[in-house]
Amino acid sequence: MNRLLELAQPGTPESRLLHEIDPDKLPRHIAVIMDGNGRWAAARDLPRVAGHRAGAEAVRDTVEICARLGIEVLTLYAFSLENWKRPRSEVRTLMSLLRQYIRRELETLHQHNIKFQTIGRMNNLEDSVRRALQTATKKTSRNSGLLLNVALNYSGRAELVDAFNLLARELHRNGSRGRVTEETVSLYLYTSGLPDPDLLIRTSGEMRVSNFLLWQIAYAEIHITPTLWPDFRRRHLLEAILDYQRRHRRYGGIA
Repeated sequence: MNRLLELAQPGTPESRLLHEIDPDKLPRHIAVIMDGNGRWAAARDLPRVAGHRAGAEAVRDTVEICARLGIEVLTLYAFSLENWKRPRSEVRTLMSLLRQYIRRELETLHQHNIKFQTIGRMNNLEDSVRRALQTATKKTSRNSGLLLNVALNYSGRAELVDAFNLLARELHRNGSRGRVTEETVSLYLYTSGLPDPDLLIRTSGEMRVSNFLLWQIAYAEIHITPTLWPDFRRRHLLEAILDYQRRHRRYGGIA
């Protein structure tokens, strides 16, 4: 926590929030639906791609503070299967921005012991994007700090379909022996081996989960902020964590 206090000037909202946060009750896994880039750009009479470029700064701030806090996993919803429906020029720009982010930030991620990986249907991405992702994953594979988990070409329903198909093949190979449990299904998800999200943050004020981590967020606390993603900064993340810590997580039990 002292490392974080160095980032906040005394008397600022960030400093006050940091003093309120209990370092022993942090979420292990934070998932974020990064929404509002287009509206941010439209409000400034800018093209939508300007919002995507501005959103990169929010990614940088969020990754940094999660790493400093000691969060285990940060999953960012970067590009969904449904996003292919957007104009081709916007999709091309998004992929270009992704490559630029990796090229610009990879060494910093590595130096700060951050591990990078992706979830989603990577085979459908163009070769240059896949190569950049593979390079980042390989370079940071032995890092032991924050896991930056980026959901690309991702859909919660598609993930379940892929998991069930893998599971069906395994059962067939074993002569359909064995009982399927929640633990069994979890082994075949893209997030196998990771803790489920404790906290799901959605920016821009929208009240939906948008086909994101449908299995994994069963018991996640959901924090909705009206802040558009390009404007999302340390203060907003700290507010979400403090909101999470003020809740009583019952997991279906008696209060």
